[in-house]
Amino acid sequence: MNKCVVTFGEIMLRLATPGYQRFSQVTEFEASFGGGEANVAVSLANFGMDVKYITRLPDNDMGHSTLMSLRKPGVDTSEIVFGGERLGIYFLETGAVSRGSKVIYDRAHSAVSEIESGMIDWERIFDKASWFHWTGITPAISENAAAVCLEAVNAAKLKGLTVSVDLNYRNKLWKWGKTAGEVMPELVSGCDIILGNEEDAEKVFGIHPDGIDVTSGDIDGKKYESVGRQLMKKFPKAHKVIITLRGSVNANHNTWSGVLWDGNRLFQAPEYQITHIVDRVGGGDSFMGGLIYGLDTYNDNQKALDFAVAASCLKHTIKGDFNMVTVSEVEKLMGGDSSGRVSR
Repeated sequence: MNKCVVTFGEIMLRLATPGYQRFSQVTEFEASFGGGEANVAVSLANFGMDVKYITRLPDNDMGHSTLMSLRKPGVDTSEIVFGGERLGIYFLETGAVSRGSKVIYDRAHSAVSEIESGMIDWERIFDKASWFHWTGITPAISENAAAVCLEAVNAAKLKGLTVSVDLNYRNKLWKWGKTAGEVMPELVSGCDIILGNEEDAEKVFGIHPDGIDVTSGDIDGKKYESVGRQLMKKFPKAHKVIITLRGSVNANHNTWSGVLWDGNRLFQAPEYQITHIVDRVGGGDSFMGGLIYGLDTYNDNQKALDFAVAASCLKHTIKGDFNMVTVSEVEKLMGGDSSGRVSR
């Protein structure tokens, strides 16, 4: 059986303020690349999995620089199509202590937003794949991107692939005429695995646990079983629902864990205290990459969940969108070694 994972979405130029500077202070930005599904692909490539990333890029120096950033960790970019005029951009201001981070998007009329049905040969691509992953960011970009995403989900179902989604609700992106609540149900109905957080489930489907205050820094994972039950009832094809649990003490100190509901049992991962966050952007994507690897490798819900949480915990120590960690590093943290001692 083919083991290739395929992800589809938009990768952007990331322009971040140095350190903790505000937008109003900077005279230069730190440039890198990132985007939900691309971040997942890079995680999987770093874990040694065969992964193919699908997107549309402008045929210019920026588009080709983006390709280089993906090829370096080993992501297969051979099916990326070229066209359009520009690469999307996002600007990041990293928060500190009681000041939260800020993101500004500049992705209107990007190459992916103007993608059209038929540009991607999904049937051929999925012939050599076992898993397809997408996020709720892609259909939020534009009506065209939403249509191509649905095209991909339907093709993946016909091929018998495992289909996963990270709900990833982004209020700033749903501006093209329909709401997430109108578009997402048809897409999510084709998914086997659903990942989200308390905001995603509530904002998109009106599903939420009672008595949860994420600003307290103390999250009771057991209260999320109801979210798993409600999502499975709404989407009966799904056989796993995973909720990331982030408690925000302040911008530099978060608690981090996750739960997995398989329809019969709630699995809960250990909670990590991330007290000196370097970069939390891409944390959910690193969780998803870890989850896909864990489910494929261990065939054990608890170990897969533990791997996902540990992988994303480590991501908070790494600058940029991509989670540049190895399996051995994640398994070391899973085993309880969080000392950070020098490896010689």
